[in-house]
Amino acid sequence: MDPDEKVRENRLRRMAERQGYRLMKSRRRDPQAYDFGTYRLIDPFNNTVVLADSRGYGKDLDDIEAFLVGDTPLRDSKEGPG
Repeated sequence: MDPDEKVRENRLRRMAERQGYRLMKSRRRDPQAYDFGTYRLIDPFNNTVVLADSRGYGKDLDDIEAFLVGDTPLRDSKEGPG
């Protein structure tokens, strides 16, 4: 991972935490996997997915940042057990 990308990930992780969310990165190690290197936001208080694609991860840092700064509405997210 590019050092600038890691810095950005950590900044967004802190931003999510301040807003009451937890940023999770997919643990897939296979670059050919559909969710390799993607993220999701979790509400840790009720253990629900706040922002992800239909398969559970699938969001890149641009999507996460847009949501956290308020540019993306919550209706694009998937609600359900995380």
